[in-house]
Amino acid sequence: TGATSGIGLATATELAGKGVFVIGTGRSESKCRQAYEIVKETHPEAKIIFLNYDLSSLRQVRELASEIKKQLATEGRQCLDVLVNNAGTVSSWYTSTIDGYELQFAVNHLAPFLLTHILLPVIKAAPAGRVITVSSGSHFRTRIHWKDVFMRKHYNCLMAYKQSKLANVLFTAELNRRLGPGSNVRAFAIDPGLVNTDIGLKGTGGFVRWFWAKRSNRGDEPEKPAKCIAFLAGEPSVQSTEHYYWKDCMPLKPSRYAQNTKAAARLWDLSAKLCGINE
Repeated sequence: TGATSGIGLATATELAGKGVFVIGTGRSESKCRQAYEIVKETHPEAKIIFLNYDLSSLRQVRELASEIKKQLATEGRQCLDVLVNNAGTVSSWYTSTIDGYELQFAVNHLAPFLLTHILLPVIKAAPAGRVITVSSGSHFRTRIHWKDVFMRKHYNCLMAYKQSKLANVLFTAELNRRLGPGSNVRAFAIDPGLVNTDIGLKGTGGFVRWFWAKRSNRGDEPEKPAKCIAFLAGEPSVQSTEHYYWKDCMPLKPSRYAQNTKAAARLWDLSAKLCGINE
């Protein structure tokens, strides 16, 4: 997801170059077309398609999942080997989605939570399925604001972003726990480090926009974390590892709060309720 720019486009290009059939998603139809041309220019033989969906809408997340299944069937494929939950957003001001949820929490956490839930059966059908979610080192030194998870009363752009990235790690840990040690599916969260992308320029203004532009200019190119995602997507040895948080193709300990099993289970239950999932 989020495959039309930044880390997502770099990952799509990296995987397409390895002969992987890639289904990319983006919320802009024109950017989907541009991304397709970029990948094809680099790898003319690549098998890649782009689907246009807005993941801030849970209805569109469900429609995307159905379309992915249709595309797999059209290709005569019975499984989805890897799901890369990469789409993300930043917003300087409180923005409500069509579902009435805070934008960053909805796009950065609820969308991958729901998409993974719906696609899990076809991921389980793969010999060694992988769910890879792009988190961030910003999940350190934060917590879930249980009393006001959408931060409606006291919205803070950075805190909302940090909370959503923490949610990615908690989701990954809980998914692995629920799958169990004998599962053929493994979930990973990656820390891309400081990356030179424009994610912080799309829905921001004022100081936040200035700070992001200044900070991201010192970051790595998106191809670096894309290689880590590709490594986790295809490396056989990580199938049996207990490590679920990675950076630069190496395991890393997430924050202490991100290792809290009670918080992970509570977030899972809350997310299922918000997504209308009856388990």
